[in-house]
Amino acid sequence: MPVDVAVGYAAASRKGVPASASFRRWVEAALKGARRRKAAEVSIRIVDAEEGQTLNLQYRGRDYATNVLSFPVELPPGVTLPLIGDLVICAPVVAREAAEQGKKPADHWAHLTVHGILHLLGYDHIDDGEADAMEALETRILAGLGIANPYEPVA
Repeated sequence: MPVDVAVGYAAASRKGVPASASFRRWVEAALKGARRRKAAEVSIRIVDAEEGQTLNLQYRGRDYATNVLSFPVELPPGVTLPLIGDLVICAPVVAREAAEQGKKPADHWAHLTVHGILHLLGYDHIDDGEADAMEALETRILAGLGIANPYEPVA
């Protein structure tokens, strides 16, 4: 399964932000874990808090920067492309959450990337059943990457 991952760094600082090779590995793991066998293209944009807040307000009506936003592709009828969508990840929010939750920053970046990819593939956590299924899949994918369950408190 060919995977094309384009990463754009738009945040003022790249300190603590993983390299594009890491994002590619996490995207590939998420696609494999979700059993997607077709080619896939995804774009990931790393932003600062201001852009994250603007996009969250514009697209979700929430006036704060959030960790990850997922924009699944909506292709016109008859158009078939491997593009699955775009992710926007807010670097300062990821860094703050990792520190607050006592997680390794790279592990949190991996979790949010996997989480976002699953959203692009149609997974959601609107109700408890969907949330349980999505969290279980995320946990399995992350375990395959050597990352602890992100939903369990860090000791």
